[in-house]
Amino acid sequence: MDLDKRARTIVETNLALAAHETLLVVTDDATREVGELFYEAARALGRRALILRMPEGRVAGEEPPAAVAAAMREADVALCPTAQSITHTNARIEAAKAGARVVTMPGITLDMLREGAACADYAEVERRTRQLADRLTQARTARIEKDDRVLELSLAGRPGVPSPGVYREPGASGNFPSGEAYIAPLEAEANGSVVIDGSMVGIGTLASPMIATIEHGRLVRIEGADEHGPYADRLGVLFERPENGTIAELGIGTNEAAKLCGIILEDEKLYGTVHVAFGTNTSFGGVTKADCHLDGIVLRPTLYLDDERVICEGEFV
Repeated sequence: MDLDKRARTIVETNLALAAHETLLVVTDDATREVGELFYEAARALGRRALILRMPEGRVAGEEPPAAVAAAMREADVALCPTAQSITHTNARIEAAKAGARVVTMPGITLDMLREGAACADYAEVERRTRQLADRLTQARTARIEKDDRVLELSLAGRPGVPSPGVYREPGASGNFPSGEAYIAPLEAEANGSVVIDGSMVGIGTLASPMIATIEHGRLVRIEGADEHGPYADRLGVLFERPENGTIAELGIGTNEAAKLCGIILEDEKLYGTVHVAFGTNTSFGGVTKADCHLDGIVLRPTLYLDDERVICEGEFV
């Protein structure tokens, strides 16, 4: 499938853009080509479309300009291929509250539309993702185990959230490509350490594992390095404010077509992986508003929910 045809398929199927609706494409300098691809795809389908291009953000989770946020609130569908994620921003939250379907694509490239997670069977991804989101909602505790490291999390009272990659209802929002179920753990009750060995926002694919140690919900230490030096040096934003290093998310990847590529948009959807994030989580049931939202991928984890093993070394039980 060529890119023009794939973009039209995504607009019709995943965004479910109706003939009477308007698509707003929010893009930036780094992702201009992707934004223009979807703008032209919508126009080719006879749909109304607008495109807004803004400067690239400084860090994942940074708010877009006020004018962009206002335009998102007025759209039927806001598609956001941007270099830095605006998934966990007030702009996204308020647009969804206003009824817009908001689909974010942080770090998207044209190559990612040609293969991998974008090409999945989204009926199956949606089924699996909603099932796991329900399981997260029911769970009171979670435990991630890998290489003799254990991270314990409390989930009680928090809702599991599906990001199935298909957005039909007013106010629906999530990533594309997608395939993850996620939840905001209770911020003060996470303890232990976790091996992040897939990729990390701010670094990319990891050449060697990174160990993150968390006490009472706060990141207290990052260990590990590669040829460019210690990982902690490149993740200094996590220590600039207490909120930035607060546990924000537990996610489970559900997309069998996803491939590890160093771009978190796809990496966190890898089937049988889990990911943890630090920073903002007010957009999905948490209470922390920070300067960032940074995810790290755990490959081949073992995951327990309420002491029931759900994933064993990267395989769903």
